[in-house]
Order: sequence, then C-alpha cells, then structure tokens
Amino acid sequence: MKLLLHTCCAPCSVYCIKSLRQEGIEPTVYWFNPNIHPYTEYKARRDTLKEYTASIGVQAIFEENYGLREFCKNVVDDLNKRCVKYCYRIRLEQTAKYAKENGYDTFSTTLLISPYQNHEALKKIGEEMAEKYGLEFLYRDFRPGFRQGQAEAREIGLYMQKYCGCIFSEESRYLSHNQEIPRLPDDFEFLPVNHSINIKKERDNKEQYLELLLEADPSKEMINKYLSSGELFVLTYNDEPVCVSVVTKIDNNTVELKNIATKENYRGKGYAKKIIKYLSDNYKTRYKKMIVGTTENNIPFYVKQGFDKYEKTVKNFFVDNYDEKIKDGDLVCTDLIYYSKDLKKS
Repeated sequence: MKLLLHTCCAPCSVYCIKSLRQEGIEPTVYWFNPNIHPYTEYKARRDTLKEYTASIGVQAIFEENYGLREFCKNVVDDLNKRCVKYCYRIRLEQTAKYAKENGYDTFSTTLLISPYQNHEALKKIGEEMAEKYGLEFLYRDFRPGFRQGQAEAREIGLYMQKYCGCIFSEESRYLSHNQEIPRLPDDFEFLPVNHSINIKKERDNKEQYLELLLEADPSKEMINKYLSSGELFVLTYNDEPVCVSVVTKIDNNTVELKNIATKENYRGKGYAKKIIKYLSDNYKTRYKKMIVGTTENNIPFYVKQGFDKYEKTVKNFFVDNYDEKIKDGDLVCTDLIYYSKDLKKS
C-alpha cells in the first residue's frame, strides 16, 4: 500500500501517523489547505507540520495554495454548508488527483480524527473521490485518539490552533462560545490520555547524567565544575530521561543556564523548549535574569526562547578551555556569546 495522507495540521496528524505506523502503514503527508486564513495562520500551521514531519522522519509534500479569494467566492452563498459543499471536497479531490498522478494507490485524511468535523460527510466524499480517480480511500475512525493526540502535541510543543481554519470559523469562535459539539455515538469512547512527560530537579547522583550532558559539553572537567554547585533538572518521557539541564547561581539577581542536552533520537520534538519554559517559571520567583552562553549557530534558538538581549562575548573561550577543536555543525567554535532573558517578563 502506498498511502497519501491529506493533513490539515501537525497536532491532528500525531495520533493518525502513529496509529497507521502501528498497522505497518507508512504514510506520505500531503499539505493542501486553501481554506486556512489569514496567511499568518496558514504559515504557522504549514511550518509546524514541516518541522514535525521532519522530526519523526515522515515524507511530506507541500502543495502551496493560499486560496482566500477563491475560497470566499465558492462558499459565500451558503456559509452554513461551506465545509461539506466546498471545503472537504476541494481538499479531498486534490489529494486524490495528486495521488493518482504520482503513483499512490490509496489516500486518506487526518480530518477523520476531529469530533468537530462532519465525519460521515468526509467518509462519503472520500469514497466518491476514490471512485472518480480509481483509487482506494483508506477510512479510519481516528476520533478515539483525538484527545491523546492533542495531549502529545502539547507535550512536544507543537503550535495548537484555536479554530478550524477559515475566516468564517474564526468569526464563529468569537460570536459564540457555547456552540454545541457534534454528538458522538452513545457507545463512543476516547482513548485515555497518557501524560508521559515529567520534569524534576535531581538532587542525588547527578553523575548518572554525565553521558547525556557530554552531548552538549564534551569536557568532563568543565561539566564537573558546574555540576557540583549547580541544580540539575531532568525531563523524562515515559520514564526515560531524554533532556537534562544544569543551572548555576551567578548572584542574587542572576542565574546561568550552563548546559542543556537532549538525546539524539528525541531532538527536534520540543523537549528543550519545554524544559527552558519550566526553568524560567521555576526561577522567576527568586531571580530577575537568566543568562546563557552559546555558539553563533544556536543564537536564533535561544532568542526564540526569550533570551533576546545580548550581554557579552568571551573571545576564544573554546580555544582557551578545550584541548580539541569544538564543532557545532560546520562551525568551528571559538567565541562564547552570552544572551539574557528577563525572567519577570516570561
């Protein structure tokens, strides 16, 4: 089976992709969503999906079509039925068409996970398009995993949208906060949500995390200097330590993030962002500022986490303190560049 999976957003894809892989089906994600407006929302959802699929090793195809005018022209005469008459249909037909033209024999959609969508209409339109293009429509009722998928998406820091997609669903969100959720069958049950992420401060036996700390700082001597006096925090996923950080006190107003490291196979999933947020919330009650020293390559990452004020540069830090050349990707590290975060703003 060669499956093309129409994907409306990253959070909705989490459970769908996981459950398909458990069946032995490796989907190719297909982004085609001209119903999402405004462009800032379109871009946020698209870019989040790009990052997420790359992080889990799923092939993804992005069909760019920000179709605001075309969408409005086709739905304005019957806004209450816009989803069934146009929104579902245009996306599923384009997915089926692309699948047929590019050697896929099966297609499906992550829209089938949402209890807020017209599930039966999606199934019917999918089957119509399968017949039209000579393909199979892979129907799955992903809805039992909706809450679990959303919880996992939040845990790894994915962008979580607040409305269905189009400007009219955004309008509805503000006009009414008491809309009735579509009724599910009486015997319908959501799968239990597994809150599998935990962050704690490790007070004893800090040395057990030395191997992971070495992935960010290759000097045992340097690590031991700040590990003995610093506070070590460990983020676990399903009871496995996947991200660690060490914070030291500089003075009564300032702490320093000395080390943050994530296991290689867990990188790109938002764990470092999550632990930085936890640290910021933890230290803001006692300190005003957190600083971090980093290489040139990592400045954009830390700026996004709120370290947006340049402090200083320690020239030749890596040359003077390490016996071997320190590389960050293609960059040979020389200077240590410090940025700070105002904890009272975080």
